[in-house]
Amino acid sequence: MNTAGSSGARARGTEPSVSPWRSPLRHPAAAPSAVLAVGAAGAVYLYRTDPHDPGHLLPQCPFRMLTGLLCPACGGTRMVYDLMHGHFTEAWLDNRALLLASPYALTLLGRWAWEGLRGRRWRPTLSPRAQVVVLAVAVTWTVVRNIV
Repeated sequence: MNTAGSSGARARGTEPSVSPWRSPLRHPAAAPSAVLAVGAAGAVYLYRTDPHDPGHLLPQCPFRMLTGLLCPACGGTRMVYDLMHGHFTEAWLDNRALLLASPYALTLLGRWAWEGLRGRRWRPTLSPRAQVVVLAVAVTWTVVRNIV
């Protein structure tokens, strides 16, 4: 193994450099930008498609298809449609828990995008106690909405 050539290259300052061109997909803003673009495209489609009517290409809830019960997110698509059309009462009736959680989720998405645009990676973290609270709220909401 000839190491003399490589050490000599380092000594002269001609060490092979790392390419200054990184893939744009590795930039911290790539994932939030993709999520926002796909979300915007989905919002455009949803704005023009009423999920209250049958015969559309919107996905059905697999939990509801298998069990016949409403999951914690059931009604979320109808809720977003109603919000986009200014039907706030109907959005409340579609899914109260998601409507109340929406500002928090949008804040997290905005922070993720903001940090990515500034060139920093950001990942929200939940303490174990907060994870238990979120799970308890989801389970309670599922039970309550299927009983009432």
